[in-house]
Amino acid sequence: MYVLISAEDLERRTGELARAIAADYAGRKVLCVGILKGSFMFLADLVRRIELPVEIDFLGVSSYGRGSTPGALRVTKDVDTDIAGRDVLVVEDICDTGQSLAAVRDLLLTRQPASLKTCILLDKPARRQVDLCPDYTGFEIPDAFVVGYGLDYAEQYRQLPYLAALEQADLDQKD
Repeated sequence: MYVLISAEDLERRTGELARAIAADYAGRKVLCVGILKGSFMFLADLVRRIELPVEIDFLGVSSYGRGSTPGALRVTKDVDTDIAGRDVLVVEDICDTGQSLAAVRDLLLTRQPASLKTCILLDKPARRQVDLCPDYTGFEIPDAFVVGYGLDYAEQYRQLPYLAALEQADLDQKD
């Protein structure tokens, strides 16, 4: 495992994203929908720095089992808020193939929000399989399995204050 993005760089870029979001949504209240579980740290840091009225809700989706192989997308927790007529910002940890984020976007659009944008911490465009361009992106990263700052591998490493890339030996280890 090696550090890919430091805690300091995460803090700096989150502030930049918060300022851009505040400028784009000036004068409006934003409903930030965090995608569980990976986005929780990023969402918390982001909303603390957005200088606008914000509300928070969560949508749980799963596209990975207990490892690194993608599986079928399933909703594990729906939003509690009626998003019709609301300005919604989906906050996600990583956009890899884009399939999960596209499915979330399509699901939420059926509920008729006034607007819907996406903010992702990490973009891995080398693996993109759908035509998707997030509205706000923290960092573009290479095709590596990333953990820390809320992201996990088999429910481990979420607590790291930085982002690290796992090497093949880390992925091959079993609990």
